[in-house]
Amino acid sequence: MWANAQFLFRLWWQPAAAMSSILDRGSLLFASVAALGASLLLKSGVPELPGSFFTPPLILAIFYVPGTLLLSNLLGRLGALGTVFHRDYSPLLTCSAMAFAAAEIPLALAAWLIPQLLVPRQVMLYLLPLAILYFGFLMFFAVRTVFGAGNGMAASVTSLSWIPLVAAAFVWGPLTFLLRFAASPFFLFFAWYYLGGELSHLGDGLRSRQHFHRMLEAAAVNPHDGEAQYQLGLVYQQRRQYTQAIERFKNAVAIDPMLTDAHFQLGRIAREQGRLGDALAHFQTVVDQDERHHSSEVLRELGGIYAGARQYADARRELEIYVERRPYDPEGLFYYAQALEGLGETARAREMYAAAVEAARTAPRYRQRLVARWSRLAQKQLGKMPRSPDGKRVG
Repeated sequence: MWANAQFLFRLWWQPAAAMSSILDRGSLLFASVAALGASLLLKSGVPELPGSFFTPPLILAIFYVPGTLLLSNLLGRLGALGTVFHRDYSPLLTCSAMAFAAAEIPLALAAWLIPQLLVPRQVMLYLLPLAILYFGFLMFFAVRTVFGAGNGMAASVTSLSWIPLVAAAFVWGPLTFLLRFAASPFFLFFAWYYLGGELSHLGDGLRSRQHFHRMLEAAAVNPHDGEAQYQLGLVYQQRRQYTQAIERFKNAVAIDPMLTDAHFQLGRIAREQGRLGDALAHFQTVVDQDERHHSSEVLRELGGIYAGARQYADARRELEIYVERRPYDPEGLFYYAQALEGLGETARAREMYAAAVEAARTAPRYRQRLVARWSRLAQKQLGKMPRSPDGKRVG
């Protein structure tokens, strides 16, 4: 219980790290009680708030979290909705309930501690939007952590998450009537008797995640198990906790220098952070160990670095091999076109930019969102290429 309380308070100054800890060791029961307690404290401090104290947590569980999960699946194409719901509902609900409590507690304490003669409690109603905005801020980290989403997707999901609340407003009247009926002890007994098994499985997603993480942590205690360190690094990398990911990957290569996967991920993180020298060193190690590693993607990464540094001849050398092996990867085709354009081979560059656009257009549906960026960039570069007097592109 104390550990969960620490996670809750940590949300105020380290939201990203706190969400990761909640996902690894948090309790859905504690999060639910914290959300109810914060709502009760605020309602008793500001009785003018509409509805009962259990209304906001109920809306959170019935409308907001499923709606946010649906939006994440639509934007991120995470998989079959049933599978995603079973896997991610309880982790997202736990993180959301903790975020709700962290956003409500300061407002509730202010309502209780500020003397009514100095500041009327009704003023707290005007501060409520600030708490809602802060809840949205925390939900950005929740979405990013639970789904491993990028900043853009997490921001998009969070900014659209008000939509499920609109749906709640339309059905809240009939639902309130049903909930009053459902509050009957007779109904609750039979509901639990027939549906208790299904309800108990709602927490399976969170339990399975936490069990997997505990197993990895236990395996990582072994000073000779580099694979466990690598797997923990992947977990942190997915959550954008790069400091912890780098530490785990470095531990992995210290245990086993031939662990090519760890070198590759260290190179990817270094490139994303702009540490190009470190990225080149790690990728060169991967090439020395196995240049076909990860479907030859190390060649694409090297080519991208060289193209960004305007070392076009080096970029062409790496990317020519990569494009021959994987001719339908939009990212590789884009980098190859950049290298060719930089070397003055305009006609060939135009062909590669067009090929990148076509590869993105014909990519499998689940990959189209991931590769759309390279299509946009390729079209932009095509638009910049010079035209001949008759209106056709030169080269």
